[in-house]
Amino acid sequence: MEWMHVVALALIQGLSEFLPISSSAHLILPSQLFGWPDQGLAFDVAVHVGTLLAVIMAFWTEIKQILAGWFAHVFKRTPSEEARMGWCVLLGTLPALFFGYMFESVIESYARSALVIAATTIIFGLLLWWADKRGRRERDMPTLTFRDAFLIGVAQALALIPGTSRSGITITAALMMGFTRQAAAKFSFLLSIPLILAAGTLKGIELAQTGTDAYLFDILGGVVISFVSALVCIKLFLAALDRIGMLPFVIYRLVLGAVLLVAFL
Repeated sequence: MEWMHVVALALIQGLSEFLPISSSAHLILPSQLFGWPDQGLAFDVAVHVGTLLAVIMAFWTEIKQILAGWFAHVFKRTPSEEARMGWCVLLGTLPALFFGYMFESVIESYARSALVIAATTIIFGLLLWWADKRGRRERDMPTLTFRDAFLIGVAQALALIPGTSRSGITITAALMMGFTRQAAAKFSFLLSIPLILAAGTLKGIELAQTGTDAYLFDILGGVVISFVSALVCIKLFLAALDRIGMLPFVIYRLVLGAVLLVAFL
């Protein structure tokens, strides 16, 4: 890979994985719009590792508490708020794993075109705007129920379609249920951990079976750049979220969708 491509694609992954603008769409578009060569499976694994490390570092304190509480509940039957949150994260992850397993080949074959990405970018962008505008924004994380977690997880499964945005659709669903922007974003980020881990593991297994001729320099660059950009993105997004709301991301999605429609037509 050219160094410019390494930097650009790693930045795209790091910045778009946790913003409500769809990382999968942005990673597909350079090859379709600019004719860039496919970055390859090894690089995909590398940038997934980078973003996974970033979200773990950003929420390390919460993750330790959730894991400790969850294991205490499993092995010692000790209930706690942290254990409940651990079960909510697991419950919210199951729908995406199920639908991903069932429909991965269909999505790969029919849902990665610029037209599909343009449509989902616009439609789910408008839905995000509506949820942010109409949501009560009264509920916080302690009020999250298993039913809430499962429904947000079902919404997360829609992000298997490129352009939907995993963070965007989960935040949308949480806002519709009356959660604050901060609570919606934090639960979305926590939900991303097992899903990114699962996706990275599957890609890693596939990579081990097929092998790679990727340069180590490209792989390390992808990990480092996606890690730093994702970590900075998470911190800035949470700090600015209550002040700016979702409108800037909605406008970006509408502009991007319109550009894609023009390019496609």
